[in-house]
Amino acid sequence: MENTNPEELSFEEALKALEEIVDRLSNNATNLDEMLQLYARGVDYLKRCQAKLGEAEAKIKILSEELPGKVQEMNNGS
Repeated sequence: MENTNPEELSFEEALKALEEIVDRLSNNATNLDEMLQLYARGVDYLKRCQAKLGEAEAKIKILSEELPGKVQEMNNGS
């Protein structure tokens, strides 16, 4: 998945790619240049994950505002 554009990935795909990079950085002895490339790629996947989470949060907020009585009931334990 290393050659895939992070912007085209779902949250789950980007997270998996990020986890693979973390594993490679943690477990493999590699040269400094490769480590820097992996780190930079990991940052791209992390940004994608954060963007997708932000989108989900915005959607949840919009939906919650449409049902203020229901959300308040849920928060009060009703």
